[in-house]
Amino acid sequence: LMPTSSKKEIVLAVANKTGRSSAEASAVCQSFLDQVVDELARGNRLEFRDFGVFELKRRKARTARNPKTGEAVHVPARTVVAFKPGRIMKERVIDVVPQ
Repeated sequence: LMPTSSKKEIVLAVANKTGRSSAEASAVCQSFLDQVVDELARGNRLEFRDFGVFELKRRKARTARNPKTGEAVHVPARTVVAFKPGRIMKERVIDVVPQ
């Protein structure tokens, strides 16, 4: 399993890098995350240069199979959040981390 970082760890790293208190860094990080969710909820595409793009995609309704019983199950259409990594993320993460 891959290690997991929590929001708390990100907040502490931001506080250390910026010289701000963890409370200030937490407020900024949470505001940013809230704004991302609000923009996506409005149907907006979010583009962060070199980092990546968040956008909404519509998945069509389909018929799937219950692997336990083999029974056909209807899966309704739904909207999902898709992320496409940008150049820097590809260079530093995707092309480096072994699969």
